[in-house]
Amino acid sequence: MLTVYSKNNCPFCVQAKNLLTLKNIPFTEVKIDEDSTAKEFVLNEGHRTVPQIYLGGKLFVQGGFQGLSKLTEDQLKEKLSVTE
Repeated sequence: MLTVYSKNNCPFCVQAKNLLTLKNIPFTEVKIDEDSTAKEFVLNEGHRTVPQIYLGGKLFVQGGFQGLSKLTEDQLKEKLSVTE
C-alpha cells in the first residue's frame, strides 16, 4: 500500500490524495507536521517538500503530486504491481 507523507494546509497533498482516491488506489496518510518521526524520515531521504509518496519503503514517484499526475494508467499499474 502507498504511503503519502503530507502536511496540513498543503494543496498539492490534497490533490495527490484526491487523485489516488479517484483511481481507487489505497493509501495511508502520514502528516509530517503531526509526526516528528515521519518528518525526520522525509528529511533524511533528502526531501524538502510534500507530498512524498512511498511504496514498500521506496520512493514511488519523483515530484509528488506532479509526478503522480504524469503517470499513465499503465505506468501506475506497473509500478503498483512491482511489490505485490
